[in-house]
This record gives sequence, C-alpha cells and structure tokens, in this order.
Amino acid sequence: MRIAVMALCLMTGPLSAQEVPCGGRFADFVDGLRAEALAQGQPADVVEAFFRTVRQDDAVLRADRQQGIFQRDFIDFSRRLISQDRLDRARDRAERLDATFDRIEQLYGVQRGVLLAFWAFETDFGTFQGDFNTANALVTLAHDCRRPGLFRPEVFAAMTLFARGDFDPARTTGAWAGEIGQVQMLPADILDAGVDGDGDGHVNLQDSAEDALTSGANLLHRLGWQAGQPWLQEIVVPAGLDWALTGLDKTRPVAEWAALGVTARDGALGDDGLAASVLLPMGRSGPAFLAYPNFRIYFEWNQSLTYVTTAAYFANRITGAPVYAAGDPDPGLDGDQMRRLQERLAALGHDVGQIDGILGARTRAAVQTEQARLGLPADAWPTRRLLDAL
Repeated sequence: MRIAVMALCLMTGPLSAQEVPCGGRFADFVDGLRAEALAQGQPADVVEAFFRTVRQDDAVLRADRQQGIFQRDFIDFSRRLISQDRLDRARDRAERLDATFDRIEQLYGVQRGVLLAFWAFETDFGTFQGDFNTANALVTLAHDCRRPGLFRPEVFAAMTLFARGDFDPARTTGAWAGEIGQVQMLPADILDAGVDGDGDGHVNLQDSAEDALTSGANLLHRLGWQAGQPWLQEIVVPAGLDWALTGLDKTRPVAEWAALGVTARDGALGDDGLAASVLLPMGRSGPAFLAYPNFRIYFEWNQSLTYVTTAAYFANRITGAPVYAAGDPDPGLDGDQMRRLQERLAALGHDVGQIDGILGARTRAAVQTEQARLGLPADAWPTRRLLDAL
C-alpha cells in the first residue's frame, strides 16, 4: 500500500491553467481531466478511450472514510495479520522463488523477508488483489477534495500505462485507493520503478510474482533502502531508561543506546555507528524495538505506524526471529477516547492532525510532551490516566 491512505492529507498548491478544481459535478470534472490530458500531449484517441467507461464510485469514498483497522494497537493488529499458516506460506514461497529473491537482493539490496511480508499483507501472496475498478477509483479520489493532489497525477500515470498497453480502464482492478498488483503499487510508481522480472517483455504486477516482487524491490531501492542494513530489531530496555528519549523523532548511535543499557533480545545490536530510535508501540511495558534508517523507508509505503511495525516485524519472523515479548502494557484508549484525547491535545495547542481516533505520529508526539509536563512516564503511549489528567 504505497500511499498514506489512512492519515495523509496532502496540501496542494495553486492550480495550473489546465487543471480543473476538485469537487463540483463529476462529469464536468472528467471533462476537465480530458482537457488537461490533451494539454499534456496525450493523443486524443487515448484520452477518449481512457475516460469512456469512467464512473464515480461511492464505494471507494466509503472505504476511504472507514479505516477502523488502523485504530487497533500493535499487539492486536499483528496477531490478526500474522499466523503460523501465513508464516509457513511465506517460507514456502521463499524457497520456490529462491533464485528470484537472490537476484533481487543482488540488484537492489532488499532482503526477501521484507518483500515477502509486503506480499503477504497486501494481497495474501497475490490471491486477492482487490476488486475495485482502478480507473474509477483514481478519478473518484481525484474528484474528492480530501487529497486531490495525491490522486490527480495517478490518473494521468494510469493513462500512460494504458497508452503502453499495460492498463485497461474498463477491466483493471485493484485496491480501493488505486494500487495495482501483488504488492499493490500505484500507477506512477509502476511507471517509475516497474521491472520486467520474468523477462517476457511486459511489466505485469497482477499475474507475475517475479514482476511484482522485482518492481517492489526497485521501488524500495529508489526510496533509499540501504543494502545489507537492518530495519527493525526487538530489544530489551532497562526499567530506568529515560522514556523521553524514545520515539521515532529521536535518534542516537547504536553505541549510545547500548551504553544506556539497551540490548538485543536475540542476536546482537546493529553497527555501533548506525543511527537508531527506540520504538515502543505500546509504551514502556509493551514490545520494544530498535528502528534503523531502513525502517523509515516503510513509511513511504504506508503511513500507519501499526502497519509498518507489523510488516517490519513479520519480515524478521520470516527470516527466523522469535515471537516478540508482548509484555504487560497498560490498556490503551478506544476510538472514542482517542478522539477525545486528540481534541484535548488540540485545545492545548498541539498539532495532532485530523481528529480521527488514530494514534499517528503527531498525536504520539503531543502525548509524550504532555506526559512529561504532567510528570508521567513519557513513553508516548496514551492511557486513561493521561486522558483523565488532561
């Protein structure tokens, strides 16, 4: 899921002379897209054929506004997504596509566990890639005024794929947010990073696992993935750690974390000079991880901390890491309580973004600040105690 569908709200600059504004009558908006495509140099027959079957899809808008799964905490979310069956199937596919994964690692430096985890979570290894008409989804979301700057370019990217013979506006289907194929990539990313992994002369992310996995690895490489480097590692943190030092917005060399008493739960910590953050997805009493620079690349794929932490952890599990120590975290807040907390934080002057009941990065930062102000352990995990104190 290459986009931040649950939390991202892109700001858009002034419209160019050719751009039609979002909202208004859908038919007028589509006419404006036609004119814009022609102004960009797309052939008239391509433009007409692309938009001939496009329709507004209300189911896409409902899906965009109903993402309650991202309100789940890390332990709940990860246990729902990770099963022994899914782990066994990931390892089976690693063996069956061993040569492909070896080639990918040599070319792009992306380890197989990382790609297998995305493949598993995005489409259950290609078995369900979404049944939303992709052209309808992209145009519907471009017309909707929540994030037009994100989806408008994807409409024209899909049109370019169509002109190349790699997209059918009437038949191509995928996720509700416009992602296509076995690892769910947006059209612009397919144009930029798509690779013919099986050598048949086409980039087919829907039917070719080799194409999908190789393209996904190329995308991660272009986003800055560092070959041979770790991404997430389970750790043991000392009870006396200054919790205000934790969080993805704070980094220090691994050697300094080690000096503060942080140890690897399994194996050894990464290189001493690597910058890393202590990540406590459910506070000081829950699971603990050291997040390395490669972990930040995950947020280019998806903006949900819960999702990316689960995907990164599952990548470790596939390659032999033990089940994480769940600990005994304090109970978190439900969706309504989280919204009330966000409202109170906003009233105190914190920028928490949208009041959506989702514990995003800005809400975590505000929680940690208020915990420190109130003399509570500043581990960025919101609890009823904090809500009551505010």
